[in-house]
Amino acid sequence: MQYAPKVGDLFAESRNYVERASATIPGAVNSNIRLAGFPFPLCFERGQGAYLFDLDGNRFIDYALGMGPAVLGHAPPVVCDAVANSLSRGQMLGGQHRQELLLAERIKRLVPNAERVRVGMTGSEAVQAAIRVSRAFTGKRKFVKFEGQYHGWFDNVLLSYAPPGDQAALDSTDRSRPHLETDGQAESVTGDAIVLPWNDTAAVRSALGAHGDEVAAIVTEPAMCNTGAIAPAPGYLESLRDMASSHNVVLIFDEVITGFRLALGGGQEKFGVSADLATFAKAMGAGFPVSALTGRGEIMDLFGTGKVNHSGTYNANIPSVAAAIASLDLLGAEKGKAIREIDRRGETLMEGLRRSAAKRKSNLRVQGFGACFSTFFSDLAKVTDYRSYRRTDLNKQAKFLEHMVVAGIRPTSRGTWFISAAHSDNDIEDTVAAADNALGAIEKY
Repeated sequence: MQYAPKVGDLFAESRNYVERASATIPGAVNSNIRLAGFPFPLCFERGQGAYLFDLDGNRFIDYALGMGPAVLGHAPPVVCDAVANSLSRGQMLGGQHRQELLLAERIKRLVPNAERVRVGMTGSEAVQAAIRVSRAFTGKRKFVKFEGQYHGWFDNVLLSYAPPGDQAALDSTDRSRPHLETDGQAESVTGDAIVLPWNDTAAVRSALGAHGDEVAAIVTEPAMCNTGAIAPAPGYLESLRDMASSHNVVLIFDEVITGFRLALGGGQEKFGVSADLATFAKAMGAGFPVSALTGRGEIMDLFGTGKVNHSGTYNANIPSVAAAIASLDLLGAEKGKAIREIDRRGETLMEGLRRSAAKRKSNLRVQGFGACFSTFFSDLAKVTDYRSYRRTDLNKQAKFLEHMVVAGIRPTSRGTWFISAAHSDNDIEDTVAAADNALGAIEKY
């Protein structure tokens, strides 16, 4: 017997909005990730600190945080003031301004591999620039990516993010068949990608042994935060680093989620492994659209010679740069106090959820990092890659998350939880209490 929470008229105004918007906006959303909202895509009036307020006046403790960017909470005053003060200087000058250098220098101080920095608008675009310059630097074409990892919505990388079980089987060369994730995606792009299971050093070694002379780059999250908040196995990132160097392959860390969240220097600082290139976005701008590509000078300087094109009308626009400087300054103050507090509160929430699960005799699993973790239901002790994540009870997960939304708690629809500097200890306590009630409800069925 399936059980869903009763919503009644709780979201009546959001329902009316969806009905009206659907006549003009496809699906009533402007990003397909938002289609998964329960009980339908909700419409919000505003965000403030750790909270969202919808059209019906419901307040949510927000752990989606705009899918990660709002690391300081919604509308952080310091960032908003910096942006407001920047507006009178213009938005796009069609030339350089001093603040973009100040931002690049801040990133260079924080990020281990940042000999050079290019500022852009989105993580998807930064990944494309990283792959392009890797091909130019190595003279090779293919790249390795991993099942369950998302590197943007462009055709060439939207592969095997959520492949069905029958598409995750290895063939004789330890490769999985690249799975196209959307209708309309060019099938020709699968020829450039070698898709492998994550946390499997042997699979990467085998693939590079067979195809290393064709592979320009390995693209990976340093921690697999898009699916399951999966940490790298001990020695795994170090092995990727060694194998990339041995085969003249550019190691790219996609730090769009991990950057300035797991540590001031991102996953590279937290795990002690430097990539040749790394991409950043989300927390970097505290909610404003901005990204960065960092890396070794000899690779990045190919942009500067004009041999490799990296363009964008809105790259390094004044308001986004102002937001990023303010965000990084606040995160870096007092040697990263804000990030330590985020991590502490997240760890407290994780432990509270685990206690509730134990009390309810539930197979809820909580894993990841204080700043970004995942919940799922499984009898496995730990999820280590996409294939083990596929064996979790996704239906039970959906029911749990639905109950949380009705209780005024909003994680992402895939069960990823982000913590912000605006969350309070009371928010954590209220969330644990709501989760305990939700587990009690779903464990009856």
